[in-house]
Amino acid sequence: MAIKLKASKRENLQGSVTNQLREDGFIPAILYGREKEASTISVNRLELVKTLRDEGRNAIITLDIENGETVDVMLHEYQMHPIKDVILHADFYVVDLSEAMDVEVPLRLEGEAQGSKDGGILQQPLYVLQVRAKPNEIPEEITVDVSELEIGDNLTIADLPKADQYEFLDEPETGIAIVLPPEAEEEETTEEVDLSVEPEVVGADEEDGEDEE
Repeated sequence: MAIKLKASKRENLQGSVTNQLREDGFIPAILYGREKEASTISVNRLELVKTLRDEGRNAIITLDIENGETVDVMLHEYQMHPIKDVILHADFYVVDLSEAMDVEVPLRLEGEAQGSKDGGILQQPLYVLQVRAKPNEIPEEITVDVSELEIGDNLTIADLPKADQYEFLDEPETGIAIVLPPEAEEEETTEEVDLSVEPEVVGADEEDGEDEE
């Protein structure tokens, strides 16, 4: 189910007007799609942040624009302030709910690997999966149970459970979890040094030879 978010058309694109918009708690944004001409809008910052926090990055949002116009979108990209950590600008992409699209979905490992209990080290080389699905069928995240992994075991994209609603686009052999053996302790070896042997001085023979002449 799509989440509704109010949006206003943005006609004046002057920098001073845009800055005032941000100070008033709104985010300037662009609305575009494959069969829709790009237009400029603005949305409430707090409402957008709350939607993303509650529904996830891939949520379907129904923008309720002025004059009764509504459109289903996804947040495609956004720009953050480098210091204040607030959204400065957003791009909304109009989606066709009947057409599959390519998105990124978070990958989360569940459980404690048996290999970790035995002293191994669990590593996760991949945190985001490339997925193709219809907008309403995009999973919020993909979870994988790693509790049975022993030392030396690994999981790849090919080991993920298949689903009718979506497909994985990453190469099947791409690793997603591996349990490495514990690091071997290096044995410290101390070499005995014969202190009676004087160190060789570079150039000593040459100096001796010059003296003999």
